[in-house]
Amino acid sequence: MSEMNYNHLRYFRAVAHEGNLTRAAAMMNLSQSALSTQIRTLEDRLGHALFDRVGRQLVLTEAGRIALDHADTIFKTGDELLATLAQGGTARRAVRVGALATLSRNFQLEFLRPLITRPDVEVILRSGSTLDLFGALQSLQLDVVLTNTPPPRDAAAPWLTHKIAEQPVSLIGTPARCADAGDLVALLGREALILPTAETGLRAGFDLWVNRHNIRPQIAAEVDDIAMMRLLAREGVGLAVLPPIAVRDELASGLLVEAAQIEDLIESFHAVTLSRRFPNPLVDDLLRRGA
Repeated sequence: MSEMNYNHLRYFRAVAHEGNLTRAAAMMNLSQSALSTQIRTLEDRLGHALFDRVGRQLVLTEAGRIALDHADTIFKTGDELLATLAQGGTARRAVRVGALATLSRNFQLEFLRPLITRPDVEVILRSGSTLDLFGALQSLQLDVVLTNTPPPRDAAAPWLTHKIAEQPVSLIGTPARCADAGDLVALLGREALILPTAETGLRAGFDLWVNRHNIRPQIAAEVDDIAMMRLLAREGVGLAVLPPIAVRDELASGLLVEAAQIEDLIESFHAVTLSRRFPNPLVDDLLRRGA
């Protein structure tokens, strides 16, 4: 078997980062036809197409995304070697994680903990909306999406949903607000609430729960960011409807207290991947640990 030609890999990397053959050719001081030939030679060597053409843009295929990860690692390590032999270079593998903006940061940290302490792994974490994150997952810009609202699975988007945890949901507020908590139903009717926005799974479950108990809650704020929910609760704006893991540090310090657990209301946490020919092995390791 012939060895890898790293010049071909360098040319591929330039095109992948530019997303455009013309710009990459100018940057590499090559003609477009010569650069195209180099890319085709690398594709023949690897046995996989590395790009799909979408309009005037070149978009990485799944094999192309994997090749780019390795190419970046190879050339980054070479730069480190040139910079200093004393420090050396350790190849780092990347895992790209998307997380719903309203998802508990503490939960994210616990899920990713096995990787973030490893010197050979680079964790790239992106927060956003459901639409943005699943779009990025489908275009192979992300390896896994963390969410509390699993997507429907169909032929057009063959998501693989892994349920990795579930947590009870409680009313959480300052000690002053929770001093005379009393009965849960009475508390919900009396106190202003800080709620996640309507499109979240937690909010849908809460709305069903209060309707079942004929409660008309007073809403102080609807928030699409869990960090802001935590801050509003600390300011005493109202009682936040949250899983306790989301405010674990505040509960431990006494800044916030758990007034009452909402019976039968559970928030589930899911890791969503895409059926891929070349899955990221780091994600598989996380899923096995979380199972």
